[in-house]
Amino acid sequence: QVQLVESGGGLVQAGGSLSLSCRVVSGSIRNFNVLGWYRQAPGKQRELVASFNGRTTSYADSVKGRFTISTDIDKGTQALEMNTLKPEDTAVYYCWGNRWSREYWGQGTQVTVSS
Repeated sequence: QVQLVESGGGLVQAGGSLSLSCRVVSGSIRNFNVLGWYRQAPGKQRELVASFNGRTTSYADSVKGRFTISTDIDKGTQALEMNTLKPEDTAVYYCWGNRWSREYWGQGTQVTVSS
C-alpha cells in the first residue's frame, strides 16, 4: 500500500529555518499527478501551502518567497524548505499527493515557531 512518510519539523525561533521531507513508500513518486504540503494550525482549517504538478509550482501567498518545495524523483522524495519562519507558521504540516484521482496523506509533523 502506497504511503507518504514524513520527517523533519520541530521547534525553531522566529526568523529561523526548518526542512521537511516526505518519502513515497511502496510506490513510485512518478505516478503522482500532484505533490504538495498542507498545514493546519489549532482552530483553523487545513490549508495548502505549496504544490507541484510536474510543471508548475504554486505557493500560498503567506509563504511566497520564504518556502520552497522540491522533488527528487530518483530518491522518491519531496521536501519543503522553510526560511524566515514566523510564529504564524506554527502548525502541523502534512505531506500530500494525488495519484490516479486518489489522495494520500502523510502522518503530519509539528512545526513550532517561537517569538
